[in-house]
Amino acid sequence: MNQDYIQPNEWSIIEEGFDATRVRSSESLFSIGNGAMGQRANFEEQYSGPSFQGSYIAGVYYPDKTRVGWWKNGYPEYFAKVLNAPNWIGINVTIDDESLDLYTAESVRGFRRELNMLEGWLSRSFIATLQNGIQVKIATKRFLSLAHDELGAINYEVTLLNKDAKIRFEPYLDGGITNEDTNWDDQFWDTLKVHVDGRQAFIESRTRKTDFHTCTYMESELFIDGAKIDVNPQRNESATFLSFNYEQDVKKGTTYAIQKYGGYVVDRNHDKANLVTIAQRNLAIAKELGFTELLKAQKESWSQIWDMADITIEGDLKAQQGIRFNIMQLNHTYLGKDASLNIGPKGFTGEKYGGSTYWDTEAYCIPFYMATKDQKVARNLLAYRYNHLDKAIENAEKLGFSNGAALYPMVTMNGEECHNEWEITFEEIHRNGAISFAIFNYHRFTGDYSYIPEKGLEVLIGIARFWHQRATFSQAKEQFVILGVTGPNEYENNVNNNFYTNYIAQWSIRYALENISKVKVEYPKDYDRILKKTKISDEELEAWQRVADTMYFPYSDEHSVFLQQDGFLDKELVTVANLDPSQRPINQKWSWDRILRSPYIKQADTLQGFYFFEDHFSQKELERHFDFYEPLTVHESSLSPCVHSIQAAKLDRMEQAYTFYLQTSRLDLDDYNHEVEEGLHITSMAGTWMSIVEGFGGMRIKEDTLSFEPKIPQQWKGYSFKINFRNQIIKVNVNQNETHFELEGSEELDILINNSKITIAPNTLVTI
Repeated sequence: MNQDYIQPNEWSIIEEGFDATRVRSSESLFSIGNGAMGQRANFEEQYSGPSFQGSYIAGVYYPDKTRVGWWKNGYPEYFAKVLNAPNWIGINVTIDDESLDLYTAESVRGFRRELNMLEGWLSRSFIATLQNGIQVKIATKRFLSLAHDELGAINYEVTLLNKDAKIRFEPYLDGGITNEDTNWDDQFWDTLKVHVDGRQAFIESRTRKTDFHTCTYMESELFIDGAKIDVNPQRNESATFLSFNYEQDVKKGTTYAIQKYGGYVVDRNHDKANLVTIAQRNLAIAKELGFTELLKAQKESWSQIWDMADITIEGDLKAQQGIRFNIMQLNHTYLGKDASLNIGPKGFTGEKYGGSTYWDTEAYCIPFYMATKDQKVARNLLAYRYNHLDKAIENAEKLGFSNGAALYPMVTMNGEECHNEWEITFEEIHRNGAISFAIFNYHRFTGDYSYIPEKGLEVLIGIARFWHQRATFSQAKEQFVILGVTGPNEYENNVNNNFYTNYIAQWSIRYALENISKVKVEYPKDYDRILKKTKISDEELEAWQRVADTMYFPYSDEHSVFLQQDGFLDKELVTVANLDPSQRPINQKWSWDRILRSPYIKQADTLQGFYFFEDHFSQKELERHFDFYEPLTVHESSLSPCVHSIQAAKLDRMEQAYTFYLQTSRLDLDDYNHEVEEGLHITSMAGTWMSIVEGFGGMRIKEDTLSFEPKIPQQWKGYSFKINFRNQIIKVNVNQNETHFELEGSEELDILINNSKITIAPNTLVTI
């Protein structure tokens, strides 16, 4: 059973009614962020029930020592953990000496929580009867500012409903925070200093080992029925905690409110000696503008995001809600301002996967950021990998590679591999190909070739060197093979000749050779610099060429398909339709041994190759491979439904494409995998965007031209999206009868519609 308590709404995520059993799930679903920091939707007031505390700072991590039973050469020393940061949102609320706590309250009614996606804020309201009989009405609203990304704001109101009472607000900072997922119960933080300046409070901390210095800060203002009042606070502090107590006698029917400003200042962005000074500057900005003006700026910032990134869907409220939720959470996680940051699979919504970077960024996220933001944002994501090239070479050296061969990590914070499952760390080497593909994809979409001679070619060379050395010449086959790998389907480990891995290895080598030749002729200064640095020779390039030209791909003449790996047909090919539903999901019901022997596919594998290299194969070949592999796919990866949705749409199987779209767009809202309390699936959310734009919209780049083959599910009346293509904005609006194209800009643009070229003039509607 999937969860179904989120109310359908086109612009909001809404929960009605308080249920303690779903608090942890809602803490994930209602998470907020601004690219620089983020937080789960923990209550501001005390909550003694099951909860998952989570506040996170972009780029701040801890190298938690690897915990394995059997150490192997080449294992990473640590698994990088995004850190649960000091808590600044807390406001304990006491009414006549009774703590406001929804877990222990006599009753809670009218509970409503809303994540407003249009305007970028989170609110809660409810009426609680405490055990002392006092009834209170609570209304809260908070947001993390996009305009001032070190700053967050909270408005918290308490109205007495049945009697006068003494209300105490205790806003606090808490530095005594730990991660749920620590390997050794380490303390990740050292609290350096807890101090007060007037009504401002600061906790200065540093991370152990990585030595990030942070300042967590707060200041509050008090109001009675909207009028600011001056309440002299008492102070409470310890080695890791600091709070102010604002106590007030309040009449029945009166609203006592606190507005709290806070956030983080980090030495990633400032001199560590100036962190408190910068925090004070941020608080001065907050107090000068006030909550209302900060919220107004928040709405304007989100309006600008939605103007470019929004996808509208008519006639299907749940589908509309799903895509906007995905788009919002992607923007919560990454806005492209800092090339040293990247996109973690859980973003700022949980600790799983360590908040690190995976191949998800290159394979799934870059298309979203290229098309909905300035191309500089996608360029920053590519620069992130270039900046880690030396580390990728070190990673390869640890595994026995040489001569500048680069193996990018499966999981990383700083370029070092920090994933410690051998079948992933050592074998899931296809991630290297995704880095090369992202460079190709960026150039194909933006037309910006400058990245390749400036930075990208060095990355392509390091990756090609890795593939050359990783391939083995088989005397029996008289071809090069790649042994002992795990493909995208992690339900097969240590297999030989995974089709996708071999194919992307061959392509990566050829793409590197192609660009070496191009840069040599067209960018001789860059070529000379790169030649001096990499020392590539004609003999080496010829050796690469031999590997690419004689790469082996397992193939079944019986089924007329490329095989996922050499031994795939040795399995008992029982389709998912014939699998007992009580055995699903198999990753929770079966032993790993049984999974590895089964034919079941976690996510697109061979079909991932058909997605990346669609123009290398015919429609008939795609159809054969889709019909062979999709029935064996259990879609137990969040990255699986989107690729299958795109391919089903290309094959005109719109009902299947629509089903996959709903699964990817509402993966978290409906909790398909029964794990949303651990955090959201941020990177797969970019796949949801691709399902509409590339799947239903059929967007591709063909012959250096933007191309569309629009289709529409029968469940929808229409849908629309915008694309920023080479600094020209194209709006596509599809309904059941026709498609409209509009161009914002000053120059005409040629595009392909169903393989026919048309010219769009600026601000002119073209109907097909």
